[in-house]
Amino acid sequence: MHMRVLILAVTLTAGLAVAATAKPIQYELPEETAELAPGPGLDVAQANCVACHSADYISTQPRNLRDPGAFWTAEVNKMRHVYGAPVEEADMKAIVSYLVAAYGR
Repeated sequence: MHMRVLILAVTLTAGLAVAATAKPIQYELPEETAELAPGPGLDVAQANCVACHSADYISTQPRNLRDPGAFWTAEVNKMRHVYGAPVEEADMKAIVSYLVAAYGR
């Protein structure tokens, strides 16, 4: 039992020594080149959506859906309620309408 405690203490000390000398990793993101598609409500979508993710994320979502309104409503709700996106309730309809018009077909 005494040997296990000694091994644990040595391992913990070594781990702390390594952690104390670790340097943060830095990397540079590529410049954003994608833009949201034009359409009514673009300004609201621009102000809310691309604050958290790129326009590429939106443009690569499924197309030709049976019910694009339901799909985009669910996506915006997921962003708000699961990921905590600060989208105001008042902006929901404009964002969904924009997404359906620009990316729903």
